[in-house]
Amino acid sequence: MKFRGGMGELMRQASRMQRKIEKRREELKTEEFEAGAGNDKVKVTVNGGAELVRVTIDPKALEEEGMEMVQDLVVAASNAALAKAREHVDAELEKITGGLKIPGLG
Repeated sequence: MKFRGGMGELMRQASRMQRKIEKRREELKTEEFEAGAGNDKVKVTVNGGAELVRVTIDPKALEEEGMEMVQDLVVAASNAALAKAREHVDAELEKITGGLKIPGLG
């Protein structure tokens, strides 16, 4: 079976796909994802670039839960928000690649 257009066309298509992926990644950096922990006493917001944007802590949480528990809630909320962002980014990039796992393009 011969690929129509040859290796040069295949490389051009791969290059176009890479540009689309890079463009979409940049766009996703502006999207925000939030997760809470401890009945939303702690909320964390991250962006699609996996950067922490905001941490919100209910002032009563420190009184009621104590410092160690609030620290654990921050970690839990951060991990949950990052997981949401990662899942969304992966799903968006999969739309571009058609589900193909191509080394170096994702």
